[in-house]
Amino acid sequence: MTPDTLHWIARDGLQHLIDVLDDRGHRVVGPQVADGAVVYRDLDDASRLPTGWLDEQDGGLYRLRQDDSAGTFDHVVGPHSLKNFLFPARESFEQWSRGADGWQETTPPHDPQPLAVIGVRGCDLAALAIQDRVFLQGDSIDVRYRQRRERLFLVAVNCRRAAATCFCHSMGCGPAAGPGHDLALTEIGDRFAVEAASPAGAAVLAALADRIPLEPLTADDVTAARGVPERLREVMHARAAEPGKPRPRSLDTDGIRDLLFDNLAHPRWAEVADRCLSCANCTLVCPTCFCSSVTDVTDLTGDAVTRERHWASCFTLEHSQMHGGNARPTTASRYRQWLTHKLAGWIDQFGTSGCTGCGRCITWCPVGIDITEEVAAIRQSPAP
Repeated sequence: MTPDTLHWIARDGLQHLIDVLDDRGHRVVGPQVADGAVVYRDLDDASRLPTGWLDEQDGGLYRLRQDDSAGTFDHVVGPHSLKNFLFPARESFEQWSRGADGWQETTPPHDPQPLAVIGVRGCDLAALAIQDRVFLQGDSIDVRYRQRRERLFLVAVNCRRAAATCFCHSMGCGPAAGPGHDLALTEIGDRFAVEAASPAGAAVLAALADRIPLEPLTADDVTAARGVPERLREVMHARAAEPGKPRPRSLDTDGIRDLLFDNLAHPRWAEVADRCLSCANCTLVCPTCFCSSVTDVTDLTGDAVTRERHWASCFTLEHSQMHGGNARPTTASRYRQWLTHKLAGWIDQFGTSGCTGCGRCITWCPVGIDITEEVAAIRQSPAP
Protein backbone atom coordinates (compact mmCIF):
# COMPACT_ATOMS: atom_id res chain seq x y z
CA MET A 1 0.00 0.00 0.00
CA THR A 2 1.76 3.12 -1.25
CA PRO A 3 0.47 6.64 -2.04
CA ASP A 4 0.64 6.18 -5.81
CA THR A 5 -1.61 3.09 -5.72
CA LEU A 6 -4.41 4.55 -3.58
CA HIS A 7 -7.00 7.22 -4.22
CA TRP A 8 -9.87 8.78 -2.34
CA ILE A 9 -13.44 8.48 -3.51
CA ALA A 10 -16.39 10.13 -1.80
CA ARG A 11 -19.36 8.09 -0.61
CA ASP A 12 -21.31 9.03 -3.74
CA GLY A 13 -18.42 7.62 -5.77
CA LEU A 14 -19.72 4.14 -4.94
CA GLN A 15 -22.57 4.70 -7.40
CA HIS A 16 -20.05 5.49 -10.12
CA LEU A 17 -18.16 2.31 -9.24
CA ILE A 18 -21.36 0.27 -9.60
CA ASP A 19 -22.06 1.95 -12.95
CA VAL A 20 -18.54 1.22 -14.23
CA LEU A 21 -18.86 -2.45 -13.33
CA ASP A 22 -22.29 -2.61 -14.93
CA ASP A 23 -21.01 -0.94 -18.11
CA ARG A 24 -18.26 -3.55 -18.30
CA GLY A 25 -20.85 -6.31 -18.40
CA HIS A 26 -20.83 -7.45 -14.78
CA ARG A 27 -23.78 -8.51 -12.74
CA VAL A 28 -23.18 -6.46 -9.59
CA VAL A 29 -24.19 -7.73 -6.16
CA GLY A 30 -23.61 -6.12 -2.80
CA PRO A 31 -24.75 -6.18 0.84
CA GLN A 32 -28.29 -4.98 1.53
CA VAL A 33 -30.78 -5.16 4.37
CA ALA A 34 -33.45 -7.74 3.61
CA ASP A 35 -35.52 -10.08 5.76
CA GLY A 36 -33.89 -8.89 8.96
CA ALA A 37 -30.28 -9.50 7.87
CA VAL A 38 -27.55 -8.05 5.68
CA VAL A 39 -27.44 -10.29 2.61
CA TYR A 40 -25.98 -10.17 -0.89
CA ARG A 41 -28.45 -9.08 -3.57
CA ASP A 42 -28.29 -7.56 -7.03
CA LEU A 43 -27.20 -3.95 -6.70
CA ASP A 44 -27.75 -1.08 -9.11
CA ASP A 45 -28.23 1.74 -6.62
CA ALA A 46 -25.62 2.60 -3.98
CA SER A 47 -28.35 3.98 -1.71
CA ARG A 48 -29.40 0.38 -1.07
CA LEU A 49 -26.09 -0.41 0.63
CA PRO A 50 -26.52 -0.81 4.43
CA THR A 51 -25.24 2.62 5.44
CA GLY A 52 -26.20 3.31 9.05
CA TRP A 53 -26.85 -0.32 9.99
CA LEU A 54 -24.99 -2.45 12.53
CA ASP A 55 -25.36 -6.15 13.25
CA GLU A 56 -25.22 -7.63 16.73
CA GLN A 57 -24.08 -11.25 16.67
CA ASP A 58 -23.48 -13.88 19.32
CA GLY A 59 -24.17 -17.57 19.78
CA GLY A 60 -27.54 -18.20 18.16
CA LEU A 61 -28.16 -14.45 17.90
CA TYR A 62 -28.35 -12.07 14.96
CA ARG A 63 -29.99 -8.65 15.22
CA LEU A 64 -29.82 -5.47 13.15
CA ARG A 65 -30.04 -1.99 14.57
CA GLN A 66 -29.78 1.44 13.03
CA ASP A 67 -26.99 3.75 14.13
CA ASP A 68 -26.50 7.18 12.60
CA SER A 69 -22.76 6.97 13.23
CA ALA A 70 -22.34 3.69 11.33
CA GLY A 71 -20.71 3.76 7.93
CA THR A 72 -21.58 1.87 4.79
CA PHE A 73 -19.70 -1.31 5.67
CA ASP A 74 -19.72 -1.31 9.48
CA HIS A 75 -21.85 -4.43 9.51
CA VAL A 76 -19.85 -7.67 9.60
CA VAL A 77 -20.71 -10.89 7.72
CA GLY A 78 -24.22 -12.14 7.13
CA PRO A 79 -25.43 -15.62 6.17
CA HIS A 80 -24.27 -15.27 2.55
CA SER A 81 -20.72 -15.74 1.28
CA LEU A 82 -19.03 -16.11 -2.09
CA LYS A 83 -19.92 -19.80 -1.96
CA ASN A 84 -23.53 -18.89 -2.74
CA PHE A 85 -22.46 -17.60 -6.16
CA LEU A 86 -19.55 -19.84 -7.19
CA PHE A 87 -20.97 -23.09 -5.78
CA PRO A 88 -24.76 -22.54 -5.78
CA ALA A 89 -26.95 -24.32 -3.27
CA ARG A 90 -28.89 -25.97 -6.11
CA GLU A 91 -27.87 -26.16 -9.74
CA SER A 92 -29.15 -28.03 -12.79
CA PHE A 93 -26.31 -29.26 -14.96
CA GLU A 94 -27.92 -31.85 -17.27
CA GLN A 95 -31.34 -31.97 -18.89
CA TRP A 96 -32.87 -34.77 -20.98
CA SER A 97 -36.17 -35.11 -22.80
CA ARG A 98 -37.87 -38.13 -24.35
CA GLY A 99 -39.28 -37.86 -27.84
CA ALA A 100 -40.18 -40.13 -30.75
CA ASP A 101 -36.51 -40.94 -31.35
CA GLY A 102 -35.75 -41.68 -27.70
CA TRP A 103 -33.89 -39.60 -25.11
CA GLN A 104 -32.14 -36.45 -26.25
CA GLU A 105 -29.93 -34.16 -24.20
CA THR A 106 -31.33 -30.63 -23.97
CA THR A 107 -28.78 -29.12 -21.60
CA PRO A 108 -28.22 -25.45 -22.45
CA PRO A 109 -24.61 -24.27 -22.67
CA HIS A 110 -23.19 -22.82 -19.46
CA ASP A 111 -22.10 -19.25 -20.10
CA PRO A 112 -22.23 -17.35 -16.81
CA GLN A 113 -22.37 -13.59 -16.78
CA PRO A 114 -19.32 -11.96 -15.20
CA LEU A 115 -20.03 -11.25 -11.53
CA ALA A 116 -18.79 -8.36 -9.39
CA VAL A 117 -19.22 -8.63 -5.62
CA ILE A 118 -18.89 -5.52 -3.47
CA GLY A 119 -18.16 -5.74 0.26
CA VAL A 120 -16.11 -8.94 0.51
CA ARG A 121 -14.25 -9.37 3.82
CA GLY A 122 -10.86 -10.92 4.57
CA CYS A 123 -12.37 -14.10 6.02
CA ASP A 124 -14.31 -14.71 2.82
CA LEU A 125 -11.30 -14.05 0.60
CA ALA A 126 -9.47 -16.72 2.59
CA ALA A 127 -12.47 -19.02 2.21
CA LEU A 128 -12.42 -18.45 -1.55
CA ALA A 129 -8.79 -19.59 -1.68
CA ILE A 130 -9.78 -22.75 0.18
CA GLN A 131 -12.67 -23.45 -2.19
CA ASP A 132 -10.31 -22.91 -5.12
CA ARG A 133 -8.15 -25.76 -3.80
CA VAL A 134 -11.19 -28.01 -3.62
CA PHE A 135 -12.70 -27.24 -7.03
CA LEU A 136 -9.73 -26.20 -9.17
CA GLN A 137 -6.81 -28.36 -8.03
CA GLY A 138 -6.22 -32.07 -8.25
CA ASP A 139 -7.41 -34.58 -10.81
CA SER A 140 -11.04 -33.42 -10.89
CA ILE A 141 -11.77 -29.84 -11.93
CA ASP A 142 -15.24 -28.39 -11.52
CA VAL A 143 -15.71 -26.75 -14.91
CA ARG A 144 -18.66 -24.59 -13.90
CA TYR A 145 -16.90 -23.32 -10.80
CA ARG A 146 -13.88 -22.47 -12.93
CA GLN A 147 -15.99 -20.54 -15.45
CA ARG A 148 -17.57 -18.49 -12.69
CA ARG A 149 -14.28 -17.98 -10.92
CA GLU A 150 -12.53 -16.69 -14.04
CA ARG A 151 -15.23 -14.04 -14.48
CA LEU A 152 -15.32 -12.90 -10.87
CA PHE A 153 -14.45 -9.34 -9.83
CA LEU A 154 -14.09 -8.67 -6.11
CA VAL A 155 -14.31 -5.36 -4.28
CA ALA A 156 -13.02 -6.10 -0.78
CA VAL A 157 -13.50 -4.07 2.38
CA ASN A 158 -10.99 -3.72 5.19
CA CYS A 159 -12.96 -4.27 8.39
CA ARG A 160 -13.01 -1.61 11.07
CA ARG A 161 -15.51 -3.41 13.31
CA ALA A 162 -15.86 -7.02 14.51
CA ALA A 163 -18.82 -8.94 15.88
CA ALA A 164 -18.53 -10.98 19.06
CA THR A 165 -18.45 -14.12 16.92
CA CYS A 166 -15.50 -13.02 14.76
CA PHE A 167 -12.14 -14.73 15.26
CA CYS A 168 -10.46 -14.16 11.89
CA HIS A 169 -7.40 -12.82 13.71
CA SER A 170 -6.84 -16.28 15.24
CA MET A 171 -6.88 -17.90 11.80
CA GLY A 172 -4.69 -15.28 10.10
CA CYS A 173 -7.54 -14.35 7.75
CA GLY A 174 -8.39 -10.78 8.73
CA PRO A 175 -9.53 -8.21 9.57
CA ALA A 176 -7.49 -6.77 6.68
CA ALA A 177 -8.39 -8.02 3.23
CA GLY A 178 -5.88 -10.61 2.09
CA PRO A 179 -4.95 -11.77 -1.42
CA GLY A 180 -7.51 -12.48 -4.09
CA HIS A 181 -9.39 -9.19 -4.50
CA ASP A 182 -9.31 -6.70 -7.37
CA LEU A 183 -10.13 -3.51 -5.48
CA ALA A 184 -10.01 -2.81 -1.75
CA LEU A 185 -11.96 -0.15 0.10
CA THR A 186 -11.05 1.33 3.47
CA GLU A 187 -13.78 3.50 4.95
CA ILE A 188 -12.54 6.59 6.76
CA GLY A 189 -15.11 9.21 7.69
CA ASP A 190 -17.39 9.92 4.73
CA ARG A 191 -14.96 8.71 2.05
CA PHE A 192 -13.07 5.61 1.00
CA ALA A 193 -9.45 4.86 0.23
CA VAL A 194 -9.58 2.62 -2.84
CA GLU A 195 -6.66 0.51 -4.01
CA ALA A 196 -6.26 -1.60 -7.14
CA ALA A 197 -4.79 -5.03 -6.40
CA SER A 198 -4.96 -6.65 -9.85
CA PRO A 199 -4.80 -5.64 -13.53
CA ALA A 200 -8.59 -5.93 -13.69
CA GLY A 201 -8.85 -3.69 -10.64
CA ALA A 202 -6.52 -1.14 -12.20
CA ALA A 203 -8.64 -1.09 -15.35
CA VAL A 204 -11.82 -0.45 -13.37
CA LEU A 205 -10.09 2.25 -11.34
CA ALA A 206 -8.95 3.94 -14.57
CA ALA A 207 -12.50 3.82 -15.91
CA LEU A 208 -13.71 5.31 -12.63
CA ALA A 209 -11.18 8.13 -12.98
CA ASP A 210 -12.78 9.02 -16.34
CA ARG A 211 -16.06 9.66 -14.50
CA ILE A 212 -15.02 11.35 -11.25
CA PRO A 213 -11.86 13.01 -9.93
CA LEU A 214 -9.67 10.68 -7.87
CA GLU A 215 -7.48 12.31 -5.25
CA PRO A 216 -4.23 10.44 -4.44
CA LEU A 217 -3.51 9.60 -0.82
CA THR A 218 -0.61 11.23 0.96
CA ALA A 219 1.87 9.16 2.96
CA ASP A 220 0.00 10.10 6.14
CA ASP A 221 -3.26 9.04 4.52
CA VAL A 222 -1.79 5.65 3.68
CA THR A 223 -0.67 5.19 7.27
CA ALA A 224 -4.17 6.04 8.45
CA ALA A 225 -5.78 3.63 5.98
CA ARG A 226 -3.42 0.83 6.92
CA GLY A 227 -4.12 1.49 10.58
CA VAL A 228 -7.89 0.86 10.30
CA PRO A 229 -7.80 -2.97 10.17
CA GLU A 230 -4.60 -3.08 12.20
CA ARG A 231 -6.22 -1.31 15.16
CA LEU A 232 -9.12 -3.73 14.98
CA ARG A 233 -6.75 -6.68 14.89
CA GLU A 234 -5.05 -5.43 18.06
CA VAL A 235 -8.43 -5.05 19.77
CA MET A 236 -9.42 -8.57 18.76
CA HIS A 237 -6.13 -10.04 19.98
CA ALA A 238 -6.65 -8.26 23.28
CA ARG A 239 -10.20 -9.65 23.29
CA ALA A 240 -11.40 -6.20 24.26
CA ALA A 241 -15.03 -5.15 23.95
CA GLU A 242 -17.30 -2.20 24.41
CA PRO A 243 -18.80 -1.97 27.91
CA GLY A 244 -21.70 -4.38 28.20
CA LYS A 245 -20.85 -6.13 24.92
CA PRO A 246 -19.54 -9.72 24.49
CA ARG A 247 -15.83 -10.06 23.83
CA PRO A 248 -14.68 -11.20 20.40
CA ARG A 249 -13.92 -14.92 20.21
CA SER A 250 -10.47 -16.39 19.77
CA LEU A 251 -9.24 -19.85 18.86
CA ASP A 252 -5.94 -21.32 20.00
CA THR A 253 -4.69 -23.18 16.91
CA ASP A 254 -1.40 -24.38 18.40
CA GLY A 255 -1.16 -28.12 17.66
CA ILE A 256 -4.88 -28.24 16.94
CA ARG A 257 -4.65 -31.08 14.43
CA ASP A 258 -3.07 -33.50 16.88
CA LEU A 259 -5.23 -32.21 19.73
CA LEU A 260 -8.42 -33.19 17.96
CA PHE A 261 -7.22 -36.45 16.45
CA ASP A 262 -5.88 -37.53 19.84
CA ASN A 263 -9.25 -36.87 21.50
CA LEU A 264 -11.74 -38.68 19.28
CA ALA A 265 -13.19 -40.42 22.35
CA HIS A 266 -13.41 -37.26 24.47
CA PRO A 267 -16.64 -37.00 26.52
CA ARG A 268 -17.15 -33.46 25.19
CA TRP A 269 -18.49 -34.89 21.93
CA ALA A 270 -21.42 -36.45 23.77
CA GLU A 271 -22.01 -33.26 25.76
CA VAL A 272 -22.29 -31.09 22.67
CA ALA A 273 -24.48 -33.71 20.99
CA ASP A 274 -27.06 -33.24 23.74
CA ARG A 275 -27.58 -29.71 22.40
CA CYS A 276 -26.92 -30.18 18.68
CA LEU A 277 -30.05 -30.45 16.51
CA SER A 278 -28.21 -31.86 13.46
CA CYS A 279 -29.94 -29.08 11.52
CA ALA A 280 -26.89 -28.49 9.26
CA ASN A 281 -27.11 -24.69 9.62
CA CYS A 282 -23.38 -24.50 10.37
CA THR A 283 -22.45 -26.26 7.13
CA LEU A 284 -24.91 -24.21 5.06
CA VAL A 285 -23.52 -20.84 6.19
CA CYS A 286 -19.88 -21.98 6.29
CA PRO A 287 -18.01 -20.37 3.37
CA THR A 288 -15.71 -23.39 2.92
CA CYS A 289 -17.98 -26.46 3.26
CA PHE A 290 -18.23 -28.13 -0.13
CA CYS A 291 -20.17 -31.41 0.24
CA SER A 292 -22.86 -32.00 -2.36
CA SER A 293 -25.18 -34.66 -3.70
CA VAL A 294 -26.72 -35.32 -7.12
CA THR A 295 -30.40 -36.05 -7.74
CA ASP A 296 -32.33 -36.85 -10.92
CA VAL A 297 -35.66 -35.02 -10.98
CA THR A 298 -38.42 -35.96 -13.44
CA ASP A 299 -41.53 -34.10 -14.47
CA LEU A 300 -44.99 -35.58 -13.89
CA THR A 301 -45.07 -37.22 -17.33
CA GLY A 302 -41.69 -38.88 -16.95
CA ASP A 303 -40.60 -37.44 -20.30
CA ALA A 304 -38.17 -34.82 -18.94
CA VAL A 305 -35.33 -35.35 -16.51
CA THR A 306 -33.11 -32.78 -14.84
CA ARG A 307 -29.94 -33.76 -13.03
CA GLU A 308 -29.35 -31.42 -10.09
CA ARG A 309 -26.47 -30.91 -7.74
CA HIS A 310 -27.36 -29.56 -4.32
CA TRP A 311 -25.54 -28.88 -1.09
CA ALA A 312 -25.23 -31.77 1.32
CA SER A 313 -24.11 -31.89 4.94
CA CYS A 314 -22.21 -34.33 7.12
CA PHE A 315 -24.84 -33.65 9.81
CA THR A 316 -27.50 -35.63 7.95
CA LEU A 317 -27.85 -39.38 8.36
CA GLU A 318 -27.85 -40.10 4.62
CA HIS A 319 -24.47 -38.39 4.18
CA SER A 320 -22.66 -41.30 5.87
CA GLN A 321 -25.04 -44.08 4.80
CA MET A 322 -23.20 -46.98 3.19
CA HIS A 323 -24.09 -50.52 2.14
CA GLY A 324 -24.73 -52.41 5.33
CA GLY A 325 -25.24 -49.48 7.68
CA ASN A 326 -24.38 -45.96 8.69
CA ALA A 327 -20.83 -44.94 9.57
CA ARG A 328 -21.97 -42.09 11.84
CA PRO A 329 -25.34 -42.99 13.35
CA THR A 330 -25.16 -40.59 16.30
CA THR A 331 -25.22 -36.81 16.56
CA ALA A 332 -21.98 -36.94 18.55
CA SER A 333 -20.17 -38.77 15.74
CA ARG A 334 -21.48 -36.35 13.12
CA TYR A 335 -20.51 -33.23 15.06
CA ARG A 336 -17.08 -34.74 15.72
CA GLN A 337 -16.69 -35.44 12.00
CA TRP A 338 -17.53 -31.86 11.08
CA LEU A 339 -15.29 -30.17 13.63
CA THR A 340 -12.30 -32.49 13.26
CA HIS A 341 -12.47 -32.34 9.47
CA LYS A 342 -12.75 -28.56 9.49
CA LEU A 343 -9.86 -27.95 11.90
CA ALA A 344 -7.68 -31.06 11.55
CA GLY A 345 -8.35 -33.33 8.58
CA TRP A 346 -8.48 -30.35 6.24
CA ILE A 347 -4.83 -29.66 7.06
CA ASP A 348 -3.88 -33.12 5.76
CA GLN A 349 -6.01 -32.73 2.63
CA PHE A 350 -5.32 -29.16 1.60
CA GLY A 351 -2.44 -27.93 3.72
CA THR A 352 -4.54 -25.39 5.59
CA SER A 353 -7.34 -25.17 8.12
CA GLY A 354 -10.87 -25.27 6.74
CA CYS A 355 -11.92 -22.44 9.05
CA THR A 356 -11.38 -18.73 8.39
CA GLY A 357 -12.83 -17.39 11.64
CA CYS A 358 -15.92 -15.77 10.12
CA GLY A 359 -18.04 -16.95 13.06
CA ARG A 360 -21.12 -17.75 10.98
CA CYS A 361 -21.46 -21.25 12.44
CA ILE A 362 -21.74 -19.71 15.92
CA THR A 363 -24.24 -17.01 14.97
CA TRP A 364 -26.57 -19.19 12.93
CA CYS A 365 -26.58 -22.22 15.24
CA PRO A 366 -30.09 -22.27 16.78
CA VAL A 367 -28.69 -23.42 20.13
CA GLY A 368 -25.53 -21.30 20.05
CA ILE A 369 -22.91 -24.06 19.86
CA ASP A 370 -19.53 -22.34 19.70
CA ILE A 371 -16.66 -23.97 17.79
CA THR A 372 -14.09 -21.96 19.76
CA GLU A 373 -15.64 -23.05 23.06
CA GLU A 374 -15.65 -26.73 22.06
CA VAL A 375 -11.98 -26.72 21.11
CA ALA A 376 -11.07 -24.85 24.30
CA ALA A 377 -12.95 -27.42 26.40
CA ILE A 378 -11.06 -30.31 24.82
CA ARG A 379 -7.77 -28.46 25.18
CA GLN A 380 -8.46 -27.72 28.84
CA SER A 381 -9.08 -31.34 29.80
CA PRO A 382 -7.78 -33.73 27.11
CA ALA A 383 -8.89 -37.33 27.38
CA PRO A 384 -6.39 -39.63 29.13
